[in-house]
Amino acid sequence: MKTPLMAALAVCALLAAALPAAAQNATATIEIKDFDFHPKNVTIAAGGSVTWKNRDGEPHTVTSTDGLFRSGALDQDESFTHQFDRPGIYTYLCSVHPKMRATVTVK
Repeated sequence: MKTPLMAALAVCALLAAALPAAAQNATATIEIKDFDFHPKNVTIAAGGSVTWKNRDGEPHTVTSTDGLFRSGALDQDESFTHQFDRPGIYTYLCSVHPKMRATVTVK
């Protein structure tokens, strides 16, 4: 009787330990509107992707400050997606409006 109970407890412990990793977002969507990124900061799991959608009537870009990715000009209702394979904090901006800045955290 003790062996099946111990096995069941071990399985429960393993599942509980895996929950935080599984709960991390694999994807995120960021809207560009009112000359800002919404939300300004997102956290995703390594291997996940972020999609930016321009909701402004003006063109914007999504450009990483370290040169890792660049969208080119996005007109209204256009989008850009980038996959993040490595953990880190990635800062990006709109190269047309450089005061627009935000971050993606990859865990």
